[in-house]
Amino acid sequence: MGPDGAQIGIKPLPEALAMARELELDLVEVADKANPPVCRIMDYGKYKYEAAQRAKESRKKSSNVSVKEMKYRPKIGQGDFDTKTKKVEKFLGEGHKVKVTIMFRGREVYHPELGKKILDAVAEHVVHVGRVEIYPRLDGRNMTMVLAPDKKAQAAHAKSRRGDGEEGGTPTQPAVQAPAGESEPQPAPQPVGATADASEAAPDTDN
Repeated sequence: MGPDGAQIGIKPLPEALAMARELELDLVEVADKANPPVCRIMDYGKYKYEAAQRAKESRKKSSNVSVKEMKYRPKIGQGDFDTKTKKVEKFLGEGHKVKVTIMFRGREVYHPELGKKILDAVAEHVVHVGRVEIYPRLDGRNMTMVLAPDKKAQAAHAKSRRGDGEEGGTPTQPAVQAPAGESEPQPAPQPVGATADASEAAPDTDN
């Protein structure tokens, strides 16, 4: 194969090496199991550099995504629920996955529906930034659920917020109020002939 990926055909090794040297490139074996083996003329140093950069970028992306955890109790108060759920929303917005855990104590474990209700409420509150990746399941004395960032939902939410801002920015005309002691203002008179009856619009010419 040539440097542009085009097939050159079967060539003896000395001839293939000569072609690579003529182009000041390298002859690299890319498929040693094939019969005959497949080689390609390329800049091997550049190839190794680009491969290392791709691997580095891949590691960077994978290291930035982590799994956060947020713990709730079945009898959590509304204030604590709102605070914790806002943190879950923030984690999802930053691109992290979130493991939501309901911790049961004592006989609370016999009422898993209480934990399921809280998990459903969390998922509903963050639906604009995340989605349920692993649905609620009971694990010993805990019930867990995993949320993952939802790029499409985040984009749609951002778009809707921009739209709301534009609509909300249009000033509204304040209502006219009559001064104290006066009646409410009457509607403005309409042009003659628009809605008035013809007998009322035409003046009486008889003396």
